[in-house]
Amino acid sequence: MEVLRVQTIAHQSKDSTIPSMFVRAETEQPGITTVQGVKLSVPIIDFSNPDKEKLQNEITEASKEWGMFQIVNHEIPNDVIKKLQSVGKEFFELPQEEKEVYAKPVIGSNSSEGYGSKHQKELSGKKGWVDHFFHIIWPPSNVDYRFWPNNPPSYREVNEEYGKYIRVVTEKLFKNMLTGLGFEENELKLAAGEEEMIHLLKINYYPPCPCPDLVLGVPPHTDMCYITILVPNEVEGLQASRDGQWYDVKYIPNALIIHVGDQMEILSNGKYKAVLHRTTVNKDETRMSWPVFIEPQGEHEVGPHPKFVNQDNPSKYKTKKYKDYAYCKLNKIPQ
Repeated sequence: MEVLRVQTIAHQSKDSTIPSMFVRAETEQPGITTVQGVKLSVPIIDFSNPDKEKLQNEITEASKEWGMFQIVNHEIPNDVIKKLQSVGKEFFELPQEEKEVYAKPVIGSNSSEGYGSKHQKELSGKKGWVDHFFHIIWPPSNVDYRFWPNNPPSYREVNEEYGKYIRVVTEKLFKNMLTGLGFEENELKLAAGEEEMIHLLKINYYPPCPCPDLVLGVPPHTDMCYITILVPNEVEGLQASRDGQWYDVKYIPNALIIHVGDQMEILSNGKYKAVLHRTTVNKDETRMSWPVFIEPQGEHEVGPHPKFVNQDNPSKYKTKKYKDYAYCKLNKIPQ
C-alpha cells in the first residue's frame, strides 16, 4: 500500500485548500493561539566560558526555569553543520521512490528508525505537516546502516563527523546539568547510563503550506529523551509554551537549541523541567531541523534518582524500563 507523504501533498496543494486531516481545531491553530509580535528570548549560554562555575549555574538555572536554552561557541565548526544540512536537504529532494527504500518498518516493529510521515499517535486523528527521517548515530552497537541513505554519497561520512562533535557537546552538557543537581564527578556516568546512551538523529522536513495558520508541523509535546540538541535551518518555526501561552522562539545564528526532555525531569524528580513545544510551518519556504535525541538504552531503568526522593519530596514519577516509558508515551498511554 502506497503511503501519501506530506511533501507530495504539499506539491499537490499549492495555492489551494489542504486536506482536512491537517486542519487543527481553533484551540490549536497557530494563527489564533500564537502571541503575535513577541519572540521568546530563551537563555543564551556561552559554552566556551572559562568560568566553569558560571557556566554550570547558567545551564542549571535555564534547565530549571525554562527547560530550554541556546548555546553559542559550542565548537562544532560551521562547515560541519552546513554539510549536515546540505546532505539532509539533498536526501529529501530525491525522487519519492528513492526515499521509500528507507521507509520505516511495518507497524508492529519496535524500531523508530527510517523515513516516514508520522511518529506519534494523535488522539484527535489530525496529522502534522511534516515528513521525517530517523536513524541512530551512536553508539556503534546500535547503529543500523540499512537506514543510512547511499545517496547523497557523502551522507554517512558527514553524519559520522557531526556525531563526533555532538558526543563532545553531550558529555559537557551532562556534566554541567548533573553536577548542577549535586552529583559528584564519579556519579555522573552511572546516574544516566551515560556510557551507552543512544544518539538518535531526526531530520524534520516541513514543506511550504498554503494555509500555515491552520496547521502544525508537530503538535505540542515534550521530548521523551534526556536532552535534545537541535540545529534548525534559517526558517523559524519552533514555538515554546510559557505561562500557558505560545511564543515563537527567536533563533540565534550558529547556536544549538537545547531542550530538556522527560528523562532529565524524571531523574531530577521535577527539579528540571521538560519544555513543552510545537512547530509551525511557512507558506513559502521549506523549514527543516536536525534534532539529536540523547536517550537511554531500552533496558535502562528510568526514574527519580534516590538523591532527590525523601519524606518531604516523594517520588513524582514511576520507575520503569525506558522502552516501556517510550511505548506508553508514543501510544498516549498514562505512565
